[in-house]
Amino acid sequence: MRIHSPSLSELHAFAVAARLGHFSQAAEELAVTQGAISRAIARLEEHLGIALFAREGRYNVLTRAGADYLQAIGPSIATIESATLAVRTRRDARQLRVSVTPTLFSHWLIPRLPDFSARHPGIGLSFAPYRRDDPLTAPDIDAWIRTGEDGSWPEATIAADYLVGRELVPICRTEDLEAIRSPADLLRNPLLFHTNYPGNWESWLAGVGCSHGPLRPAADFESVALLVQAVIAGLGVAVVQRCLVEPELATGRIGIAIDHTVLLQRAYYLCRPSMRPANPALTDFRQWLLEQAHPVEGDAF
Repeated sequence: MRIHSPSLSELHAFAVAARLGHFSQAAEELAVTQGAISRAIARLEEHLGIALFAREGRYNVLTRAGADYLQAIGPSIATIESATLAVRTRRDARQLRVSVTPTLFSHWLIPRLPDFSARHPGIGLSFAPYRRDDPLTAPDIDAWIRTGEDGSWPEATIAADYLVGRELVPICRTEDLEAIRSPADLLRNPLLFHTNYPGNWESWLAGVGCSHGPLRPAADFESVALLVQAVIAGLGVAVVQRCLVEPELATGRIGIAIDHTVLLQRAYYLCRPSMRPANPALTDFRQWLLEQAHPVEGDAF
């Protein structure tokens, strides 16, 4: 049978150049010369009979045909790369490497990990550094837990399971609970904001149907940990994703000021490349995560 597909070296040159937008940067990443990248892509274009790139200033931009071709072959390249790396490094099938968003890692996942280790003592966990713009394709990482929305993940390449994070609640010191009976009572307190999500207050107030004037933060904080500490210290009230304050709620360090949950579009998802071979350790980890995120009636943290 005649083989119609081009060589892997040409496909790798094309995929990396498409991602970076520069032949020179693609050459640096693949440890070859820029000329080698240019020649590989030229051979690929000749083989396919189409132009894959168009020059725009200093960038090499995909043509429509190039973008369609990348979308078609990208998952297969990632699968081959992952399978090859697994064979070369002879990774144990019971080893798992995961990258987790730091906030959820510290506030929600770490307190639960002893349970996973007890239930799956044969699985070794390794945690990769978090990268905000990670394309979720690294061959040495099995899964990622990331912030996103339903429909925001490319279905052809990424399998995503909703975990937690949609529930937005207002919090205050436990000693202030008696004085807060309504959303209007909340607004009489200093409002504390999360720097990266300043719209949380408006989302919650809109969800409970509370009209308000301009919302001005008494202070804002770049992490949930600092925001919660500010609430405990008595600086004001805040709205947060409930999953991120479960330990503080359980110990009574804070309380839910108004028992009215508003659902966000933003949440945390377990993501993995959909075209990779099955990993038994990841199957167990995924099942355990879903049980932790959506416990049956009567289960408690």
